[in-house]
Amino acid sequence: MKYLFFDIECSVVNKTKAKICAFGYCLTDEQFHIIEKRDILINPQGGFHLTDRKGKQGLVLPYEYEKFKNYPTFPEYADEIYRLLEDEDTFVCGHASMNDVKYLNLESQRFSLRSFRFSFADTQFIYMNKIGTFSHQFGLGTIAEALGVEFTAHKAADDAYATMKIAEAICKEEGLSLPEVVEKYKISLGKIENYTVTQSRSVASQQAAEDAVKRKELREKARAEFHEYVDKNKRFRNKNGDKKHLKVSFSKTLELNGELCKTLLKELFEKGGYYCFRADECNVFVCEENEQSVILERVKEHGATVVTADGFRKILNGENDDKLA
Repeated sequence: MKYLFFDIECSVVNKTKAKICAFGYCLTDEQFHIIEKRDILINPQGGFHLTDRKGKQGLVLPYEYEKFKNYPTFPEYADEIYRLLEDEDTFVCGHASMNDVKYLNLESQRFSLRSFRFSFADTQFIYMNKIGTFSHQFGLGTIAEALGVEFTAHKAADDAYATMKIAEAICKEEGLSLPEVVEKYKISLGKIENYTVTQSRSVASQQAAEDAVKRKELREKARAEFHEYVDKNKRFRNKNGDKKHLKVSFSKTLELNGELCKTLLKELFEKGGYYCFRADECNVFVCEENEQSVILERVKEHGATVVTADGFRKILNGENDDKLA
């Protein structure tokens, strides 16, 4: 069996269009000895309009853009790319593979070519299963740096090589072949067929997704209970209290601590203070120690006093009045 690690760069990417300008690959044997490493440069038949994954900052590919008009187009290279990816004796792997496979799908449809048909692994997904973390993704550069792999970012053949080195490092640590690593973590390979792309999955990722849904439901329930408590109890606010100048808001994290919030709110209302659901309207913002969030930064910019629950109690008791903004 051979291993084919591949990466794709595009001159333009959006939901309905992906003009491929480079198909890079690194073909190895099962011991990761390189058989061939190559960049196939492709005329995308258009200009380069590059953005990052958030659609904002422009990316710069390590190629001379003006030369691309002289390269063959995607249909001219299609047979070679089909042959590489669909070889029955080849195990195909990429990094964040779904993106690249979708690009191939869009290009085959753009030029009225037949659908690609192959299965594929994903080193990013394998790595996430290995460390048991599915809450965020890991970029190729991040993992490569951790493993001491040097490469030129966004040069397709070098990205493919870095993907290969990541797979090699994982296999070496596990003492298994790449297909055996996939089997160990109960990963089902991604697949493209009939212009339909199926994402790679695993038992662990499915469980993590289910757990995330449950956590979200619990958070939403806790917040709903918190809001209901505020609405029911604010009417009993002591209008003659000595802290009626306080306009208080809690962080989203703190809101989940139901019993603590109820205690703090009871003390606030007894002292005549207000509770603000909109953090922008508060002059005291209560949060967990060392908490970080966009809302926290915003209330700081507005000049609100930021304190922990203990600090808030001191304000209610008149001990920290000098800290109020």
